[in-house]
Amino acid sequence: MRTTPPHILTLVLLAGLSALSMNIFLPSLPNMTAFFDTEYRLMQLSVALYLAVNAVLQLFVGPISDKYGRRPVLLGAVALFILATIGCLLTSNVYVFLAFRMGQAVIVAGMVLSRAVVRDTVPQDEAASKIGYVTMGMALVPMLGPAAGGVLDEAFGWQANFAMLLIGGIGVLALIWADLGETARPSDITLLAQFREYPELIRSRRFWGYALVMAFTSGAFFAFLGGAPFVGTNVFGLSPSALGLYFGMTALGYMAGNFVSGRYSVRAGINRMILWGTLIVTAGLAVCLMLFLAGAAHPLAFFGFMTTVGLGNGLVLPNATAGMLSVRPHLAGTASGLGGAIQIGGGAALSALAGAMLVPGWGVFPLLGLMLSTSIASVLAVLFVLHINRIAGDLPGL
Repeated sequence: MRTTPPHILTLVLLAGLSALSMNIFLPSLPNMTAFFDTEYRLMQLSVALYLAVNAVLQLFVGPISDKYGRRPVLLGAVALFILATIGCLLTSNVYVFLAFRMGQAVIVAGMVLSRAVVRDTVPQDEAASKIGYVTMGMALVPMLGPAAGGVLDEAFGWQANFAMLLIGGIGVLALIWADLGETARPSDITLLAQFREYPELIRSRRFWGYALVMAFTSGAFFAFLGGAPFVGTNVFGLSPSALGLYFGMTALGYMAGNFVSGRYSVRAGINRMILWGTLIVTAGLAVCLMLFLAGAAHPLAFFGFMTTVGLGNGLVLPNATAGMLSVRPHLAGTASGLGGAIQIGGGAALSALAGAMLVPGWGVFPLLGLMLSTSIASVLAVLFVLHINRIAGDLPGL
């Protein structure tokens, strides 16, 4: 078995495939609704159900990887993702499609364990910086994904998006096999005992603080994922390719936020970066809402301010992740899985809620109201973290 740490590009592509599978087909949702002869609310479950299964799997990925190692879990997960993607391509029944779509969620192991691998290989005071650089590079993939997905849809049909995921899965599987050595020493305790260590994390108020900051900040983004295809098509009348390009604006902000995190987290401290990020998201959404209340009607007035959602997420997520994993360093994989489950589980609920709230005639207001409420909750969560730190002191190196 290889034991050398992976190249950073391997981690970028591994996490990027997980992100790409979440959003490449979003501009195609209206056309997929027509293909399967169903309602948008049912088709939108391809996002919400994916996120829900994604969240549940994260509860198991972390402890299993702490027990058996990162490499075998990643190889198995990518292989299962490839099989589920083939199923999505071959079916013409919406319910069978949704079943295979839920199967694709196994690729979440790439996102969870790429972060754990970083924490395995660098000291905690460098983890936020390296996670920032990894996710900055990763953001390039989902930034280009919806734009490419929209073009592929118009040229070849929605199935072309899943063909791209299939090719990507095969390529990443080969890359993991060749480059990603084992970075964690497999645990000597049983898998059941691994799961019994969850209460150690659950009892940590600081862990909950960081996990909730991640959940609420990314919750605004997941609500956007659930509602933006409807808004772009039914409110602004955008084509799939145009909608894909507008989606890229959010990822552009996310990439910029991750660059700032990678550059300044060690110097500024993770808690300050998290606070700035939550305030940026909240301020951007508040201004966007005020513009539409004043009569704005151009898609740039909506999608342009989604850049601030991406920017704030880029500042918050790598820093909150580093804080969360450093609460109990010996449980890094478990913490990454549990924290990710909380984050993605909340995202699944908000994505489904956004899809259910959006009806013709209400414009962007239900979606903006949901996103703004979630971002305000993220500010309250980081203030809770700061309160705990005042009482108990900062974690070493943070």
